[in-house]
Amino acid sequence: MRDDERIADLAARIQDRSPRGIAVEISNLIRSGDLPIGTKLPAVRDLAAALEVSPSTVSSAWRQLRSYRMVSGTRRNGVWVQGDQTSLRPIRYEGRGNFGPYVVKDLRLAAPDPDLLPDLSQALVQATDAPNLHSYTREIITPALVEAVTNVWPYDAPAFIATNGGYDALYLALISAVLPGAYVAVEDPATVRILDIVDKIGGRSISVECDNEGPLPESLTAALERKPAAFLFQPGTHATTGRQLTAKRLATLAALLKKSGTLIIEDDGLSFVAPKLAASLGKWYPDRTVHIKSFSKSHGPDLRLAVMSGSEKIIDQVRGYRNFREGWTSRILQNAAAWLLQNPESVACVQRAREIYFERSAAFSRALSERDVTHTAGGLVAWVAVPSEQSALVTLASRGIAVNAGSPNALTKTACLRIATGQLADGVENIADAVFAALNNSDWQGPANVDY
Repeated sequence: MRDDERIADLAARIQDRSPRGIAVEISNLIRSGDLPIGTKLPAVRDLAAALEVSPSTVSSAWRQLRSYRMVSGTRRNGVWVQGDQTSLRPIRYEGRGNFGPYVVKDLRLAAPDPDLLPDLSQALVQATDAPNLHSYTREIITPALVEAVTNVWPYDAPAFIATNGGYDALYLALISAVLPGAYVAVEDPATVRILDIVDKIGGRSISVECDNEGPLPESLTAALERKPAAFLFQPGTHATTGRQLTAKRLATLAALLKKSGTLIIEDDGLSFVAPKLAASLGKWYPDRTVHIKSFSKSHGPDLRLAVMSGSEKIIDQVRGYRNFREGWTSRILQNAAAWLLQNPESVACVQRAREIYFERSAAFSRALSERDVTHTAGGLVAWVAVPSEQSALVTLASRGIAVNAGSPNALTKTACLRIATGQLADGVENIADAVFAALNNSDWQGPANVDY
């Protein structure tokens, strides 16, 4: 069959010629096997002509299929059928390497040390005293939690809502404010889940490059020229690179954003265990700033809680979208968090954890510096530049050390390792030796079964 006949045959099978309709009918053909994996799809202009629609309509359909990983490729090089899965998956997040059963030291997850988390037992008991416990009233945040977070919030926020963790808050903020196809300016590098979420909602990420002080002004300026729906960044200690946003840089960003209507979304994942508490652009723009504080790193991931602030309008949009789902976060968890934020022993426990994380990060940073390893470190991670990610990962894995590649965190080309330090209580010198060897591709002769 000639190419023009194939295109005409495919067009005849597509009845709904909207972007969504084209995507749905092509996906049906892929799932049925009529378009097998490996099939090259028609050029955008050729199919658009056969369907009597604009090329942008077909391009939009291809974007939707690409977001589900059903097709791959570019407009210039051609689009190919890639797979027949029908549900979105966080590809970057789930794509971390499998190091097998021989890991001696797993430094992949930037997780808190369970031994440093506050005891939840009394907080949970106290939380069950809520007068409206088990009410189906959709209470977006309890009065006790509002009172507790107001005392530690970095600006005078107009409204609050409790969510089921930090990434739930990010997802709600983005899907409530960003239409499919809209640009989102994203601090680069970012956490992999942020990039996955932007992809999932159909947003188009724009890289805002960073240095050790935070997002680069010239890069944000370039991104703002494309009129992004949102600017997403971390306003304190960066969870991926460990660098600290400076007050001077924050003020510069505030000045750049003055003439923009872009929504500002701040992700404070480390919150109360960061070396320095996060500031906020909400000080300048309270009506278009969304600030998110997660309790997972400071009080435990099973508390499963974050608090988001924003304008009354933004919070109402989030609430409206959430009404399609669970509606509200458990009052027990909300009031437990409120109790923990105000109980002196719990506050002291979190402060102690903050100091220990700082000491662990500083010790590892010193060890890397002594070996002339280029890096940044802070919070629960170190970010190490490497000549080759693959080579460095393999070298470390051969010594039983698992770390994460940095490239999935980046929108632009990078070669880095992200090494978790939150639970690095000992073995620092041996780990630093191994990192040095991995960077230099040398035959490190350290003990293979060392107890790191």
